[in-house]
Parts: sequence; C-alpha cells; structure tokens
Amino acid sequence: MAGVASAIEVHVTASSRGEADRISSEIVARRLAACAQVVAPISSTYWWAGEVQQAEEWLLLMKTTADRFEDLAACVRELHSYEVPEIVAVPIVQGTPDYLEWIRRETAPERGE
Repeated sequence: MAGVASAIEVHVTASSRGEADRISSEIVARRLAACAQVVAPISSTYWWAGEVQQAEEWLLLMKTTADRFEDLAACVRELHSYEVPEIVAVPIVQGTPDYLEWIRRETAPERGE
C-alpha cells in the first residue's frame, strides 16, 4: 500500500485538558499533524525523580508523517509543561488509501510553511 510506511501516530500525554487542547490546536494549525484527538483523562503510573508516581493525564493522538516527526516533537517541547514529555510515534501499518493520502496532503510542508 503506497504511503503506509510514512504514516505515523504520535502519542503525547499532558497534565491538563487545557494543555492538551493548546498543544493539539497548535500542532494542527502548523500542519505538523493532519488531526489530533484528546482522550479523556487517563491514569498514569511511572518512575520520576527516583519514585513511583501516579497522575491523571490527557492523551493526545496525532496523525502525521515520519518526515514531520522532528518538527512536531520540537513544537510539543516548546508548548509542554513537563521537563521530559512523552513524545513517541508508532507506525500506521495499514489504512485506507484515501485517509493516508489525506494525512500526507494536510501535513505537506508547502501547505503550511
């Protein structure tokens, strides 16, 4: 399937709904992702500062291309309150051709830059 290898979903967690919405809006406005969804509060357990921590966070799921990942990650770091925000990408291994083309088209650098 053409274009599948370059399509990715980027996961970011945020400390509040407001922060998640602000990051999502800016990422999409800059065309670093074709879309972003904010998932209702999640419960996270993780190591930080030598201790197990628990927190309520909001999960962002952003569809983009591998070529846009570094710019997207830089934007998240610029806007995020965490010292080390979660910014991970997973490949989209299958998708409908029209949806994958939409991701590619809406994140093309010439569209927004």
